[in-house]
Amino acid sequence: MVRKKKSKEYEERMKQAAAVLGQVSEDTTTPRNIRRSARQSIDALQLTEFSHAVRASNAISILDEILQDPNMPPYTRVRLWNVISLLEAIKD
Repeated sequence: MVRKKKSKEYEERMKQAAAVLGQVSEDTTTPRNIRRSARQSIDALQLTEFSHAVRASNAISILDEILQDPNMPPYTRVRLWNVISLLEAIKD
C-alpha cells in the first residue's frame, strides 16, 4: 500500500517536471541546445524500463550539464532548478 502510494506520488512529480520541461523545450526565446536538453530530459523520464529514481537521476544529470550554459536566460534557469528540486525527492 505504501509503495503504491509512493509510486503514484513519484509519477505525479515526474508528470509535473515533464510539463515544465515541455514548456522550456517549446520556448523560442531559449537557445536551441537548452531546448534539446529539456526534450532529452523528458525522454529520460519516460523510459519505463528503469525505476523512478533512475529515470529522475538521468534527467537531473542532463539538466545539470546544461545549467552551466552562460547563454541560458535567467527565468529558464529558475524553471530548471525547480524541475531538479521536484525530481530530487524521488528515491528508490
